[in-house]
Amino acid sequence: MVRCADETLYTGYARDVQKRLLEHNGEAKVAGAKYTRPRRPVVLVYSEEYSTRSQALQREYAIKSMSRKEKEQLIS
Repeated sequence: MVRCADETLYTGYARDVQKRLLEHNGEAKVAGAKYTRPRRPVVLVYSEEYSTRSQALQREYAIKSMSRKEKEQLIS
């Protein structure tokens, strides 16, 4: 999960978190998510690791379903 410059939170799945962070901040050849491009810079505030893509995507969905308050509690 990243915190954008406008203080919003963005949750996504990535195989390589550091590489994806560079993409979100426009420091890589591949552009970041459409949502984060106008909200740069973004800062990594939370991450989890899973052994399968399926598990990671299920957790991503669960986090995206949380309220902002729940996400802030998860981060802290």
